[in-house]
Amino acid sequence: MEPATTEAAKAESSRVRAFYELTKPGIAGYVTITAGASAFVASRGSLDLWLAINTMLGTWLATAGALALNQYAERETDARMRRTKGRPIPSGRVSPAAALYFSQVLLLSGLAYLTYMVSWVPAAVAATSALAYQGVYTPLKSRSYAATLAGGVPGALPTLIGWSAATGAIEPAGFALFAIAYLWQLPHVLGLAWMLRDDYAIVGFKLIPAGGGRVIGMHMVTATAALLPTVVMPSVLGYTGPWYLGGALIATTYFLWVTIGAARDMTDAAAKRVFMVSLVYHPALLGLMLFDTVSF
Repeated sequence: MEPATTEAAKAESSRVRAFYELTKPGIAGYVTITAGASAFVASRGSLDLWLAINTMLGTWLATAGALALNQYAERETDARMRRTKGRPIPSGRVSPAAALYFSQVLLLSGLAYLTYMVSWVPAAVAATSALAYQGVYTPLKSRSYAATLAGGVPGALPTLIGWSAATGAIEPAGFALFAIAYLWQLPHVLGLAWMLRDDYAIVGFKLIPAGGGRVIGMHMVTATAALLPTVVMPSVLGYTGPWYLGGALIATTYFLWVTIGAARDMTDAAAKRVFMVSLVYHPALLGLMLFDTVSF
């Protein structure tokens, strides 16, 4: 292969990777898994394979588009923070115009795919999630801690995308999964925000409440304590069995113990521990749900 051809191939590969990074693949992938798991529970373990594939593909497209659009919207603040200045737009690997076009195509394709291949209900939920993310959470980040509370909504809506895809409706048990995902996000985000507080201060992001580490810790404890009665609801409503129920209570009790420790002495190490436990906690609950979904 000629050197010029090799260099062109490398440049094209680098450009593809940059667009892939715009989609925040780790987050988009987890959102897709969450929607699929929710659909499986809603179907009581009898989810049609093609429905699962279509739901997850449409969810991924819409989520990837929304996340890429967020990087376009926050390109100027991203360029000022140490953690984000290497992202595709501020690093110059993708132009703002290309990122905007790419994100819109992905988002609209995902919504259209969900509408025509699944139904309008999950498509409407996905559209609501994208709208809340861009129209509420993003502008609030520099104004109020309410951004963190509001941001949990689009973060939890994938549960309802999956649920409505399987049932055609949004039912009480679907809201139980939504509430679990919402409450889980609060200590997760607060732990990360505490660790990144200096970076966030540079751009004026207000993702943690005023009052210092003890106040933040109490917010973590409150949200995690609220999970205890919430995680039992899938079993109370008859969608999951005793293995899920027991495992969920044990996991939530441990998570609560970790947040209580952080509230007593909020250090970077304590916040990191909350964050790391949160990374395992919700996937563990989804795994228990998949393992112990009750069928009729």
